[in-house]
Amino acid sequence: MAGNTGTPGATVAGRVMAVLGAFDEQHRRLTLTDIARRAGLPPPTTHRLVGELVRHGALTRDGGDYVVGRRLWDLGLLAPVRSTLREAAAPFLHDLYAATLATVHLAVRDGDEVLYLDRLSGRASVPVVSNVGSTLPAHATGVGKVLLAHAPEHVRRRVLASLRPVTPYTITQPAVLAAQLDRVRRDGYATTHEEMTLGACSVAVPVRDGDEVVAAVGAVVRSLKRDRGRLTTALQVAAQGISRQLRVVSAR
Repeated sequence: MAGNTGTPGATVAGRVMAVLGAFDEQHRRLTLTDIARRAGLPPPTTHRLVGELVRHGALTRDGGDYVVGRRLWDLGLLAPVRSTLREAAAPFLHDLYAATLATVHLAVRDGDEVLYLDRLSGRASVPVVSNVGSTLPAHATGVGKVLLAHAPEHVRRRVLASLRPVTPYTITQPAVLAAQLDRVRRDGYATTHEEMTLGACSVAVPVRDGDEVVAAVGAVVRSLKRDRGRLTTALQVAAQGISRQLRVVSAR
């Protein structure tokens, strides 16, 4: 149960956070009854709080369900690291798109998943499921593999212990993925081949702030057979530019 604040004396802020905490990757759409149950709150209290959150844009009504509203995403972008990353990366993502015409991403690790901070859609008709503000499994995406390769050891162990298939080509064998992550750290880039979406492949590289990997940039294309080297080089140039810009911002 998420955020059990059904005990007497719980603060209003605690109850609001319990309502918002009812939503997660597996529960993106919830009825009022679902929210009350997962938050551990009485239905009348839940109804009142949800109504307030809808009025302020933190939740949105979608048919008979509720979903997280745009207001929370806008607030999340004000977090210093994510805001700085998006601003630093923006011109380089546009250059990368102009050079490749592929769908390009900027992503950061969010727990065991990847959160997409920015996306420019390519012209080719390649199926892409990511959206700005969405999260996807780290083990099935190029940017996710980069971030997972450089994540703390306990994060890698947790992800490797619970690999689930997204397509028939998703890597679900812990030893195979662990070997891939070793190569990512050695070679400086990651690839996927229809592991997140059928008909889509990707390549991604790390973005560093000093010695720390803080993000990943990636490109999604139909095939990597001919263009992997060119895409990897273009991504590395963009990542280096973002890293330089982050140093400039840090020095201010």
